[in-house]
Amino acid sequence: MTPFSLIYSLHVLAALVWVGGMFFAWMVLRPAAITALEGPARLKLWVEVFQGFFRWVWVAVVLLPVSGVGMLHMHFNGFEGAPRYVQVMMGLYVVMTALFIRIQALMLPELRTAVAGQDWPAGAAVLGRIRKLVGVNLLVGLAVVVIAAARPMF
Repeated sequence: MTPFSLIYSLHVLAALVWVGGMFFAWMVLRPAAITALEGPARLKLWVEVFQGFFRWVWVAVVLLPVSGVGMLHMHFNGFEGAPRYVQVMMGLYVVMTALFIRIQALMLPELRTAVAGQDWPAGAAVLGRIRKLVGVNLLVGLAVVVIAAARPMF
């Protein structure tokens, strides 16, 4: 395995964990939780899910720019040589990261507080807002995947 293919593989895996995790949460876990659990149990589940998943998202948040910059220098000789689609992907990464940080830093503590205080209506309202931002982030992430697939770096 070449150094570039190792960095590229780590980059793809980080994106897969983040975008795939959001897809799984939105399309599979959320509908199953709605069907199988009452409101309070569902809110408690999501607090735990976010806590575990966000650890992995932080790994992706760090690994994606590190590996991305590495690929830029190895394949395009730096930022100046990067094609427009790479620059778009970098911008969308910033958007995704900002949305993620908003959820984790501002909304997740609010959800935890509501669940700890057994304020189920407030918890449901926060979870609804989180769901919308995760949905937006998922769409942005899927757009990045489409851009990457449509314009391969090789």
